[in-house]
Amino acid sequence: MLDDLKYIHEKDAQDALGIAATQPQQLKHEFTIAQQDYSSVTNVVYAAMGGSALAATIIGSAPGFRVPFEISRQYNIPHYVTDKTLFIAASYSGNTEETIAALAEAEKKNARIVVISGGGKLQEIAEKNKHLHILLPKAQQPRYAVFYNLKALLQLLNGTSLLNEEISTSDLQKTAAFLEAESVKLLPTVAIAKNPAKQLARECMGKSIVVYSGPFLAPAAYKWKISFNENAKNVAWFGTLPEFSHNEFIGWSSHPTVKPYIIIDLETSYDHPQVTKRFEVSARLLSGKMPQPHVIRASGDSQLQHMLWTILMGDFVSIYLGLLNGQNPTPVDLVEKMKKELV
Repeated sequence: MLDDLKYIHEKDAQDALGIAATQPQQLKHEFTIAQQDYSSVTNVVYAAMGGSALAATIIGSAPGFRVPFEISRQYNIPHYVTDKTLFIAASYSGNTEETIAALAEAEKKNARIVVISGGGKLQEIAEKNKHLHILLPKAQQPRYAVFYNLKALLQLLNGTSLLNEEISTSDLQKTAAFLEAESVKLLPTVAIAKNPAKQLARECMGKSIVVYSGPFLAPAAYKWKISFNENAKNVAWFGTLPEFSHNEFIGWSSHPTVKPYIIIDLETSYDHPQVTKRFEVSARLLSGKMPQPHVIRASGDSQLQHMLWTILMGDFVSIYLGLLNGQNPTPVDLVEKMKKELV
């Protein structure tokens, strides 16, 4: 089925596979952002939901922040927000009610505010209240604009001393070129026998999916979870080591020994050595109890390349699984229905 290009074309009506392949080009996009002075900022809070929060989770791992950083996924904001907080409100649609409510609270605290959106009410609020607004280019869904959002954040924060290190334009160009070359190996024209994304999607078919990673690749594991949910319309969860070893690990040890799950371990050379060891020991001690993990080892020459390569692989796997599930990967009709019911 996954080598049937006619079937893929019919089911993938909005060309999710094509969008996945061209995502690296988003890293080359240049935003027009007025230079700001954030020397007085003591912490960063990023308010967003779902796919709009992903870019911030990535930067939280690579390159990371020099100041306290928190992602707020709710209507309220942390009590410590003050006029020394850089508060970033992000929503691709610009109409996410949780983020709009959080922004209103941040305004009352006189926080330093930046708004990132594709338009909507957030853009209107930003323009009315004279907040810095970064406009994201059009995309089919928020989860397909993650690399745009990442590039916007890097342009905003580079040169502010808020990041552990800057990721230069040259670094992003190299990463984009690397990802473009890697995506060629995952295209629908590459047969199952040579296409690791198609192979793993076939293994996932008919199962609930659990994705594990160490702390560094936790944003990628979260993205895999979201992509399985939205692209494949498939139940999926994610967890991280070493926390897994202190609780969830024992949950796999009980009956039944045959479980309708597939386990995917995302590993990287940037993991702490003890995390790598915990992956190995966990698989051995749970042999016969937990399904044998499918190990995905990140590829690339930098932390950013490892992160984005892993995310790209998950996008292809989840889209192929959606096609195997007989689904159009792009629409999220129930999510849209939920939003209408809440009005």
